[in-house]
Formats: sequence, C-alpha cells, structure tokens
Amino acid sequence: MHLEFEKPIVDLEAKLNEMKRLASDNGVDVTDAVHKLEDKIIKLKEETFTNLTRWQRVQLSRHPDRPYTLDYIYEITNEFIELHGDRAVSDDKAMIGGLGEMDGQSVMFIGQQKGRNTKQRQMRNFGMANPDGYRKALRLMKTAEKFNVPIITFIDTPGAFPGLEAEERGQGEAIARNLKEMMTLKVPVICIVIGEGASGGALGIGIGDKVLMLENSWYSVISPENCSAILWRTWDYKEQAADALKLTAKDMMSVKLVDGIIKEPLGGAHTDMKATAAEIKKVIFAELKKLQKMSAEERISSRIDKFCAMGVVSE
Repeated sequence: MHLEFEKPIVDLEAKLNEMKRLASDNGVDVTDAVHKLEDKIIKLKEETFTNLTRWQRVQLSRHPDRPYTLDYIYEITNEFIELHGDRAVSDDKAMIGGLGEMDGQSVMFIGQQKGRNTKQRQMRNFGMANPDGYRKALRLMKTAEKFNVPIITFIDTPGAFPGLEAEERGQGEAIARNLKEMMTLKVPVICIVIGEGASGGALGIGIGDKVLMLENSWYSVISPENCSAILWRTWDYKEQAADALKLTAKDMMSVKLVDGIIKEPLGGAHTDMKATAAEIKKVIFAELKKLQKMSAEERISSRIDKFCAMGVVSE
C-alpha cells in the first residue's frame, strides 16, 4: 500500500523497473538512463519526506506496514518472555509486556500492540487498552522495580478504549494511578512513541526519565480527526486540526515535551524495520548508560521536576 503523497515516487520506481525489464529482454545497455532515474528518485524521496506536512506524518505513523511493538521487541532482544494478566480481571491483548534480554541487559518491555489483519485488530482492539491493560502494565512495572530491571515502554495507540465497559471498570482511575506510580519508580524508565501517541491512552505508559519519539510518530491530547469533529463537527478539517495541534516530533521537541527524536530511514520505519530497530536499540543503551549512573532518588527527583516544568502558567 502507498499513501497519496508517495504516488509520484511509486510512478518513477515503476518506470525504473520497466526500463530495467525492457533492457534485460532486448539486451540493450541503458546504464546511464537507469542511474539518472535512480538519482531522480532519491532526490524526490528526500524532497518529499523532508517536507512532509503534519497530516502526512500522521498518515505515515498509521501506515499498515509500519512496525508495531512486538516487531521491535523481537528484533532487538535475544530472548523475550511475554507475561500476561492484571491478576484481577483479564489479560488485555491491546497491552503487551514481558521480560527481554538485550545483549546481556535484562529489560521489562511494555507497549500497546495493534493488529495486521481484521482478526488481529479485533483481538488487539486496535491498540486501545482497557483498564485491565493499564493495570497489567503497572503490575509489570512493579515487578521490574522489585528485581531492579529497567523499563522500556513503546507507545502506539489511538487512545484508551472509550467503551462503556471500560469506564465501568475504572479507565480514568487506572490511567491516573499509572501516572502517579510511574513518577516514583526506582528503576530507569524510557518511553518511546513509535507510532500514534493519543491522549491518556498514551500517557498511561508515558511517564519516564526519557521520553523519545520516532521521527514520523505523533503525540497529542487528541487525534486530528476527533479534534476536527469537535471544532467543526466533521472530519473534513483534519489537516487544519493537525497543524493546530502541533503534534509531530519536531513540534514536541520545540516545546520540550519530549527529550529526543529517533531518526527513521528515508520513507519511514516500514521501509527498513531492521535499521529502525537497530537505531532504537542504540538509543536505549545510550540512555540507560546515563540513567544507571544516577541514584534512584536522583532519577525520581529529575523525573518529577521535568514533568512539573511542562506547560506555561500565566496569572
């Protein structure tokens, strides 16, 4: 699948493949023409993906081929054991977590998981966790704290599940408790927005010593479509809403709501998942090395100060 703004690139790539096929079938040397077209494609990609609008980055963050939480976990770990259940109600499939080993370093991984096909999406509830999911996440965080294991969270959700049953089981309380408890976890916590980071659903596992974003992810209090629906009573103004929300990684860095941006391959993480995963792994190790030099008290104090300094207050 290709997004609308990728079509000029796709057309040129199709021409390139056709040129190579015809040259091969007819025994014609078209090396110079191939090189020129390849250079043109590279320049067009650089121009296109360097100047994406905010709405186009939102589209890229939702690309059906974009890697999800488990894709990254299995790629960067030597071994991963998924842990299940909140020990109260159920095992929420939209929130996954477990212990992983990265080159000798034990890590507790937690994140939202989306599905690739219709059956998986239904099982994973489109990455929208119920209260059971946030309570499972907290249980795993407390387990990590008990055994002095650092925590890595991968954020990728259109929001916490807004259904009646979720509210009846205490969705707001579950997220609020996670916010409170994550502030005072004694182990290092690194949060990475890998796709969509919407509303309290993202914040429920988003309090960390370091909050990072992949280059083509977004992080906001509301999605552009829902913002448009509230302000204009239609989804038709989602592009304007995306601009108003200022939800890209660069926007978040400019107002100091995140601590860093992780580069993606040209075209997005889905074009080279292994390279993206390798970059994530490198950043995780670099940040853990710095955080593990600090005492638990220093990390907690710094974490609280960072989040308390966010936003602008005027009287």
